[in-house]
Amino acid sequence: MFNPADVQLKQAIESGRLGKPRYLDYVYEVPLRQLSARQFGHWMFRKPLNILLEQAVHPLSQVLDLAGSVRELSVLAEDPVEISPGVGLHNACQVSLRCDRMPAHMRFHVGAEFTVCRMTVVCDDGVAVADMFANQFHTLERSAYMEPVDAWLSARASAKQVASQGFAVLRDYVMATAKLKPRSDAFYLGMRGSLQAFYEELRTQGKPRIDLNFGTELVAVCEQMAAAFKPLPAPATPALAAAPTGELVVVLGGTGFIGSHTVAALLDQGHRVRVMARGVNNLQPVFSRPGVEIVRGDVKNKVDLERAITGAPYVINLAHGGGGPNFEAIRAAMVDSAVMVAEVCRAAGVKRMVHVGSIARLYLGDAGETIIGATQPDPRPERRNDYARAKALADKALLDIHHQTGFPIVLMRPGLVVGAGTSPFHGGLGFFNNDQYCIGWNGGQNALPWVLVGDCASAIVAAVTAPSAPGRAYNLVGDLCPSAREYLRDLSSTIGRPLKFVPSSPTGLWLVEMGKWSIKRLTGRVVPRPFKRDLMSRGLLARIDCTDAKQDLSLKPVADLATFHRQAVAVHAGEGSA
Repeated sequence: MFNPADVQLKQAIESGRLGKPRYLDYVYEVPLRQLSARQFGHWMFRKPLNILLEQAVHPLSQVLDLAGSVRELSVLAEDPVEISPGVGLHNACQVSLRCDRMPAHMRFHVGAEFTVCRMTVVCDDGVAVADMFANQFHTLERSAYMEPVDAWLSARASAKQVASQGFAVLRDYVMATAKLKPRSDAFYLGMRGSLQAFYEELRTQGKPRIDLNFGTELVAVCEQMAAAFKPLPAPATPALAAAPTGELVVVLGGTGFIGSHTVAALLDQGHRVRVMARGVNNLQPVFSRPGVEIVRGDVKNKVDLERAITGAPYVINLAHGGGGPNFEAIRAAMVDSAVMVAEVCRAAGVKRMVHVGSIARLYLGDAGETIIGATQPDPRPERRNDYARAKALADKALLDIHHQTGFPIVLMRPGLVVGAGTSPFHGGLGFFNNDQYCIGWNGGQNALPWVLVGDCASAIVAAVTAPSAPGRAYNLVGDLCPSAREYLRDLSSTIGRPLKFVPSSPTGLWLVEMGKWSIKRLTGRVVPRPFKRDLMSRGLLARIDCTDAKQDLSLKPVADLATFHRQAVAVHAGEGSA
């Protein structure tokens, strides 16, 4: 409610220059990271009301602050998105409100592709528009001239306001980054303004204007909206299949993208499966199949590991341990957790551990090099990003344990894994400032090491019992390797969105990153230095040979282009409306 654009809008309304306000319209269309990442264990997904209490209260607070208390409301809810069997997420609706000072309408949609967070107030003598996301405010007003001239003058005045405020946002960002002025982004100014108003009103009026009563009203509005949500029909009770009776395999971190497909592959092979994960709510249907046991736990907690692994002859570790603010924290999370898993497995008498890492540990920036399973990690890890460096250290630590103790460990290094259950906007293509434009790591014309998640899961399961696998590392890459340009062009055509690939050069990217790094260092911030070698490796120029995985693990990647398209790309058709 103290967002700078919202404050400007309220000041314009209160000044009277636009006349009496008659109607308020709010469009709230925002992405939702937890939804795109399928982190359905989050509190906001546990019941229909929670998504409103987590997200809708922000725009509603601005609506009620300006339009007044709600006397009556009606809701038109869109069909819910099924996030787990019988559990629907009502992520989009329209609500019309009759308020004390003016009627209002709000479009609420989380999980949108294009961010719009804009309030429009129609007055007798003008229109006020506040863009909360872009931190811009402008008005539409009349002039004294005839209609055609007035239309031009009005458009010019509005354009001048928008251009001026857009430049101010850029200017303030640059100056704040360079420590030439205090922080001035919309979030910071809004939080500071709310705190200042609270204490100022407490001092001068005895109580803050925004109090518990206002919060209670917001909750009541959310409850009325949620009451209009229709639940999904109860899922049909499936015929009970016989539970598998094979040996037990524990899958650590198994509720994610690769994990869910690995669990399905294990069940199909007749194994019983115990899955340990931090979040165990709203899981996919595969985790309700007979033969699956779910336990809550953290891979960094030894007691959790011991409880999960007890009695299992095989363990697959898909948990990476998490990140951190610096390399030491990332190393502790990723390397130490991998070592702890191996030590707990060895102490528990586990027959074999399969550790799933990443090709990020390798240097892949040389187009003339062929990478095989035995290829050593990047010999210059200090010139790589913290994630890749930690991945390399984790693999080395596990192989050291194998060689020193004889404990059977298999390392798996998937390439760019695609398929149902993950975002189609893969980081192997480049980096996305938004979902429409991909800034490539290079020109985007080299073949990329894609692998379908089904092929990846099958190879991981095969590694559990393959005789020659212990002590070896396997790269998992398919035979079909479209370039970044080809993949994005196919994706754009399939999902019906104007996606664009923006080619770049590693040198150019490195110079830009070095410029940012230099400014931050000059202002006293301690940040890791960017290296051109890391950007070269992200371009994935090297050829990856998976002959060993095909021989030892019976890896048979999809070789039909139509099948690859269907499973890697077409599976995402229609997701833009979720």
